Amino acid sequence: MIPTIKAAAALIAAKKISPVELAQQHLDRIAARNGELNAFILVTPERALEDARAAEARQMAGTLKGTLDGIPIAHKDIYETAGIATTAHSAQLKDHVPEKDAFTVTKWREAGVTLLGKLATHEFAFGGPSFDLPWPPARNPWDTTRFTSGSSSGTGSAVAAGLALGATGSDTGGSIRGPAALCGLAGIKPTYGLCSRSGILPLAQTLDHAGPLAWTAEDCAILLEAMAGHDPADPGSADRPAPRFDLNQDLRGRRVGVIRHFHEKEHQVSAATLKGIEESAAILRKLGAIVEDVTVPSLHEFNAVGWVILSAEAYAIHESWMRERPMKYGQFLRLRLALGGLLTSADYLQAQRKRRDLVARMAAATAGYDLLLTAAATGEAPPIDNFPRWVSLDKPSLAFPGNVTGWPAMTVCTGLGEGGLPVAAQLIGKPWQDGLVLAAGHALERENGARARRPPGV
Repeated sequence: MIPTIKAAAALIAAKKISPVELAQQHLDRIAARNGELNAFILVTPERALEDARAAEARQMAGTLKGTLDGIPIAHKDIYETAGIATTAHSAQLKDHVPEKDAFTVTKWREAGVTLLGKLATHEFAFGGPSFDLPWPPARNPWDTTRFTSGSSSGTGSAVAAGLALGATGSDTGGSIRGPAALCGLAGIKPTYGLCSRSGILPLAQTLDHAGPLAWTAEDCAILLEAMAGHDPADPGSADRPAPRFDLNQDLRGRRVGVIRHFHEKEHQVSAATLKGIEESAAILRKLGAIVEDVTVPSLHEFNAVGWVILSAEAYAIHESWMRERPMKYGQFLRLRLALGGLLTSADYLQAQRKRRDLVARMAAATAGYDLLLTAAATGEAPPIDNFPRWVSLDKPSLAFPGNVTGWPAMTVCTGLGEGGLPVAAQLIGKPWQDGLVLAAGHALERENGARARRPPGV
């Protein structure tokens, strides 16, 4: 049985399991399953056992650093790791070995984690699922013919399959919440500025967020506490005290707005997804929250603004390589980046002006509400081999409101739908209310029973 981070930490603290034993269990599981899942593009067994032995020494000396000491984790391969290749899943950076860790990698290392390796991603967190890259795309452990969503694809696959107890993700337009939804996990995109992006290969700086994925909201809270903190090297990093989350907050009297028009009209979701949202609303109401429908700006507006900003900023980052060596990108990313090259400075500035308007209207429409509830994804995981190249251009993304506003948003698994595949709901909070979002997610997990069932064979 795969423990949660909280449970594994208790076993380590009680000396009922050695961090070395725990690391070896995960390395063995990776060796057995990664060939079919492609979740890891690089496994680091020597580093993992070195980390685990150091944690074991602290365990035996009674000097454990905290909850994460000796916990096996992995990093999405856009997080730079000193002396360990960081490739962005791209031929462009196939031989790139950073000299220093990303800020968040350092934070977790200082907390005592055991690093298992680097995880598959969509190419530069944008181009995928692609089959023309140096490494194949990650597959969904609930059904390996299915998509994991992206771009934190390897993270979703590895954590769902129990290859790692937690892992990093990034979210520019849903890249934490999407894999969490399709792989049946908890995943939080924190408030913009809560986690540094320094040392994380960027996609679109004004939309990029760093955050964790894990099996439970409680584990996400543990990981996020250890990731968060002010970093002067990131101009978007907020100078705020590191958070401490109370997951047992009383939800009585909290006002929850259900954004029904997002998932019933503007991007209709599957029957099982809708059922999970309705059950989540009923659970929150049972716990004493005041739950009612709320109308906010259209999902189409958020999607249009998000796509223009993302495309323009991504092209600006990649322009020189697009001119000098475009064929070293996979086809998906090359074409998606080219779209950004067609935009004008006026397009970008107008999108940023529209963004300010949307944020103000969103705040006005949700005044008096503590949380918002909608879908995290439209439904169960689709086949991996027939994914549309221009995703979210034909139908609007359910994730972009969180990125455009910068508000905290998380995926909570609500159960299984068609084909025994996970479905999920999305909780959105007000800025810096990440703790309330996590507490509501924790409450839903306690009540809905979805954490009791792992993928087949796990």
